[in-house]
Amino acid sequence: MQPVDVTTLMATCADLRQGWLPARCEQIVQRDRTTLCIALRTLKGRDWLTISWHPQAARLHIGAAPPKQPDTFTFSQQLKHQLNGLALVSIEPVAPWERALDLCFARRPGDPVLWHLYVEIMGKYSNVILVNHQNQIVTAAHQVSEQQSSVRPILTGAPYALPPALTGPRPALDEPQNRWQERIALVPNPLKKALIKAYCGLSSALVRDLVNQAELELSQSTATLTDADWDRLFNQWQRWLHCLSHGQFYPQLTAYGYTMIGPVQTAKNSLQEMLQTYYSDRFNRQEFERLHHQLGQVLKGRLRKLSHKADGFCDRLDQATQADQYRQQADLLMAYSHQWQPGLETMTVDDFETGEPVTLALDPDKTAIQTAQQLYKRHQKLKRSRDAIAPLLAEVQQEIAYLEQVDAARQQIETYAAVADLIALQEIRDELVQEGYLKDPTYRPQSRPAADRVAVRKFATPNGLAIWVGRNNHQNDQIVSHLATDYDLWFHTQEIPGSHVLLRLSAGEVPSDADLQYVADIAAYFSRAQQADQVPVVYTEPRHVYKPKGAHPGMVIYKHERVLWGQPQQAKANLTRPADPALALA
Repeated sequence: MQPVDVTTLMATCADLRQGWLPARCEQIVQRDRTTLCIALRTLKGRDWLTISWHPQAARLHIGAAPPKQPDTFTFSQQLKHQLNGLALVSIEPVAPWERALDLCFARRPGDPVLWHLYVEIMGKYSNVILVNHQNQIVTAAHQVSEQQSSVRPILTGAPYALPPALTGPRPALDEPQNRWQERIALVPNPLKKALIKAYCGLSSALVRDLVNQAELELSQSTATLTDADWDRLFNQWQRWLHCLSHGQFYPQLTAYGYTMIGPVQTAKNSLQEMLQTYYSDRFNRQEFERLHHQLGQVLKGRLRKLSHKADGFCDRLDQATQADQYRQQADLLMAYSHQWQPGLETMTVDDFETGEPVTLALDPDKTAIQTAQQLYKRHQKLKRSRDAIAPLLAEVQQEIAYLEQVDAARQQIETYAAVADLIALQEIRDELVQEGYLKDPTYRPQSRPAADRVAVRKFATPNGLAIWVGRNNHQNDQIVSHLATDYDLWFHTQEIPGSHVLLRLSAGEVPSDADLQYVADIAAYFSRAQQADQVPVVYTEPRHVYKPKGAHPGMVIYKHERVLWGQPQQAKANLTRPADPALALA
């Protein structure tokens, strides 16, 4: 994740001063442990200023509104008490080349400043500090004690001190090229290292942009540069400093992140929207990967325990099948008890049904009748055990089938491509929390989206019929219960965990065999049997699909089904073709 450097911070500061000063502070919400949102209103409108002191993504920009959830953070409550209703009158850097801004608040523009909100963007040392007009710290996102830092403690009631001043040469617009070149080429080093060591205020991302735009390589040694190379690099250096000096930037998303000094002819991105898009996407990807791994570990562990439990029940059922043998042996002993003699260890008698000789083991200390009674007791015990274990095994197998269905949905969302992928994983997480398989103290039930806003996967058959595919059990239930009409067809792999698939049809519309086969291939592909060559797929009308009372999410029974053989590899080939824009995610 690309950190905010001095250039990005100055560009953001210049953009905010142009469009958001002065602004009234209407609301303050802390959305998580490291992110604060301040609602600002100007004559042009209202939006949210996002301030983050995240160790890897500390930043400041206009962003999306925070989710509607309770704000229980003490820091935001203190800021609300002091800043609500005041005007944000200025945003200025605390010192040249420092990654710290001073947001000043007053009763109205032109009045004396009452509060300073210092936003320090300094990696893992990032902080947000509220200081009154007497330069006294009132509250801070991070309190830093004297034991933690003897250089710059940050404590409530203490005077606010600026971050330690930067040491080393600073870039200057009026520095001649020969002096600049001499400083960088003093010790032969790769270009990236040479630039960062020669001047303060440079980041890896900025050096990358400068070197790339000069058509050079970061690993290229300064000793190998020609005069033309130095000229191109110095021109880019001067262009960067000119942007800083005049507050004119050219933001642009790139393949490796973003830049504030992109080519003039292509840099058309809104700075605030670009930062919001970039960091939202990166955080979504991180959350997606974390959640995907967490759910995989939980499901794997629970399925392993249930499989072991099912194996134990099966072993006990196998033992219970010997109950009838004990009863037959006891019947034979009772019938031939007159042949018993004291001290016998075995008796050979004729079987009732086959007439073949059968050898029975005896206890020398017990009579034949006593041994038969012991066998009858063992028969009754095993019979009771079989009657008790059978429903327990069925329950465990049903639970395994449910968790395999959940895990199949998780595996179908392998990589992050859109926000809908993260939402689908979060719905799986919420489902496991509700079903008691996962503990999350921060979980709060949320209102479900309307049926027409469920972000199912959408495709089209060769004849243009819409296909809807559930991403998880919540969406599968929505497909069966709310989205399907009497004219549609419902598809699912036969006795194999997978997504519920809906072929949307109008009244009187009859799908062709090619359409049915295409949907069967899709259903086979979005199932646990994705790697197979052929998979049995059942389909029927939605009115014949039922959800049993008390069943887990996504679990249904059906009747009047017909069977097709789906080919998941064919579906994989079809899905690599360009999608119809009209079938974008809901």
